[in-house]
Amino acid sequence: MTLSPHLMIRPGLAALLCLSALGAAHADGGRAMPRDMPKAYIAECAACHTAYTPGLLPARSWQRIMTGLDKHYGTDASLDEATVRQLSTWLLANAGTYKRVTEEPPQDRITRSAWFARKHRGIDDPAVWKLASVKSAANCAACHTRADQGDFDDDNIRYPEGMPWRFRLSFHD
Repeated sequence: MTLSPHLMIRPGLAALLCLSALGAAHADGGRAMPRDMPKAYIAECAACHTAYTPGLLPARSWQRIMTGLDKHYGTDASLDEATVRQLSTWLLANAGTYKRVTEEPPQDRITRSAWFARKHRGIDDPAVWKLASVKSAANCAACHTRADQGDFDDDNIRYPEGMPWRFRLSFHD
């Protein structure tokens, strides 16, 4: 089968198109869960809370979190030295570097970052965060069905039980 010349793309142009598409897809990069996630991250961190994508915080925040596990947001989450080293190395290697994550949020809390506040600005009633189906702003999976994969796209949102209708428009940019 032969294609007419106006349907053919030169190899160089095709490569350029592929690279630009890849760049666009990665423009907000760093949020997807890295494929090389250590088993200890699930066993130790995700046992208590969402397995946060390392790209949601800058490296300095992860450093402080990992060196303060004995007082981890009011809980002693101490780990053995080898596990701390393994997880710290992985978190720092995959920490957020893109524009909106360069800030170090107050208390190194994802939910206190400027970008989190901006993305959730429509949820202005503190009672929403306290719904039994949500529990807190840190429970990403209450609404984001693919949060464990670092996917927070509006297309994969579920409205938590008890969510008032007036807030549902806030779920879409």
